[in-house]
Amino acid sequence: MRVRWWRRPWVAPLGILVLAFVAFSLPPYLSLDRAQSRVPQPGDHAWHYPALAAHVVFGSIAILTCVLQIWPWFRQKYPRGHRLAGRVYVFGGVLPAGVLAVAIGAVSPFGPINQAGNVLMGLLWLGFTIAGYRMGRQQRYVDHRRWMLRSSALTLSIITNRFWAVGTTIALTPQLDTTFGGSEVALSQAVSGLAGWMGWVLPFLFVEWWLERGDARKRRARAARQPGSPARGSADRPSNSPPTSNSPSASNNPSGRPEERPADRPGVGV
Repeated sequence: MRVRWWRRPWVAPLGILVLAFVAFSLPPYLSLDRAQSRVPQPGDHAWHYPALAAHVVFGSIAILTCVLQIWPWFRQKYPRGHRLAGRVYVFGGVLPAGVLAVAIGAVSPFGPINQAGNVLMGLLWLGFTIAGYRMGRQQRYVDHRRWMLRSSALTLSIITNRFWAVGTTIALTPQLDTTFGGSEVALSQAVSGLAGWMGWVLPFLFVEWWLERGDARKRRARAARQPGSPARGSADRPSNSPPTSNSPSASNNPSGRPEERPADRPGVGV
């Protein structure tokens, strides 16, 4: 049974949030004007700005197509559109954006903690996406969905990163003259490091919890459907009591010993 699109209340807010984020983040880099960059160039790495601009463009493609990919109604209503958007997401979004994220993350001007978080996130982003694409090609759709949800969590983490940056700035700025000894550089690196790690680790952990919760529910449902699970009225008779004389098994097995099922024999069964 398909769920109507309006019964997914998170879809519209997520779509609006993504559109607003792209509308704010993308335009300054389309002009290729270094003066409009929101990230300072680290040292003498002249390649940093072109790589950053390309990363923003490919990342925008990834985040826009990501919304379509995780929208259940679109996936069920337009499976061909889902596959096409998926290819754009992988090859026109995540793969180039992920490679560039690793490169620019390694020379981030916001300190070593931020650098480590960006590089690790970029590598996981690439790994999750490639694994999900391979599972889809092999028609292992359950695994495909799991890996792509992990990939989507990292894709959308760039938005949560901004919220954490605002929160940590508000929390740590009063400590500028105490904890950070008046160093605005130290404060900036602390804010960037915390926001960079929390921005993707927390969404990733949430997705893992959500997947495990669903798996546990399915395991309980399967266990309840097993042939050997207790049935109604089974408490009225001990499990080791022999069958009654008028039961079919008693007529076929006069000795009253439990019969050996095919699955219990060596080499038989699944």
